[in-house]
Amino acid sequence: MAMPVTHTAHQVASQALTWLYTQRGHGALPPGTTAELAEPNTVYKPLGETALAASLVLREAVASTEELAIARELLDFTWEQLGEGSMLHERLLRYPMMSDPLETYVHFARSGYHHNGLDRLLEHTTSLRSARAVEVLPNRRLAVANAARVAGLDQGERATDWAGLTRATWLGALPEPWLIDWMTAYSMTHTVFHLTDWAGTPSGLPADLTAYVTHWLPVWTDIWAEIGEWDLMTELMIVGSCLTDPRCDSGDWERLAALQHEDGLVPRGEGIVENDPAERFAAHHHSTVVSAVAGTLAVSRTLGAVA
Repeated sequence: MAMPVTHTAHQVASQALTWLYTQRGHGALPPGTTAELAEPNTVYKPLGETALAASLVLREAVASTEELAIARELLDFTWEQLGEGSMLHERLLRYPMMSDPLETYVHFARSGYHHNGLDRLLEHTTSLRSARAVEVLPNRRLAVANAARVAGLDQGERATDWAGLTRATWLGALPEPWLIDWMTAYSMTHTVFHLTDWAGTPSGLPADLTAYVTHWLPVWTDIWAEIGEWDLMTELMIVGSCLTDPRCDSGDWERLAALQHEDGLVPRGEGIVENDPAERFAAHHHSTVVSAVAGTLAVSRTLGAVA
């Protein structure tokens, strides 16, 4: 069973990564963009998402030589767009309680990119009680904690109470699984992503939560597949790769491969996919990113790259 999944997952990941590379110009920051970022979700967040996918391709190292080169070029492109870290540094100087500079930077730091000024500033801001006490959703607090962990900032007095943060989430309460809604499902997936560092450490998900997710994940995946929420369906497939005993279902992968366009784009949901390249990028960038991540992690787990 593993080999067909491995082959299909690699195919999806490879085509999605190629689309992100060939369409990367549509994700460039508009001229004159500053650290103020009036519309971060449209001009800034996609760069970080692309960097995440590329960094995981490099971390897992199960792609072809050509694909690894593409991933490195994508990281070079996104790093250059962010002024090789200077925009993140300035943004953190202006808004020291914002977590997005750290969360974006960690994808690069994971892959060997560094900005000395930003490193020093993060060392300071992550030590501040105020910055650590910002009121955010529990799964978002896990996102910051994992970024700090990967960046080597989660230690000493700043060490994270992982158990406390975990139990504060929806998933941590072992809730009634049939009451999950769209937003809660996204939050649940990210709780798993951050606890396991995107499948890098599956044991980071406590045993009781692992059993709960393992039992209900097939149901949730089928529900969102049935209503054509492909983006969320694919995120749930990533969750499967984050489990100690990974769930990489051949039927799920055949379904995702059938949805993928010839150029590598994976649609966000049901409906017409635009012909204009810029509109296609804006509407379906995230679903293609998560497909690249899902495929990369499924290949790695089915090949046994994670202990």
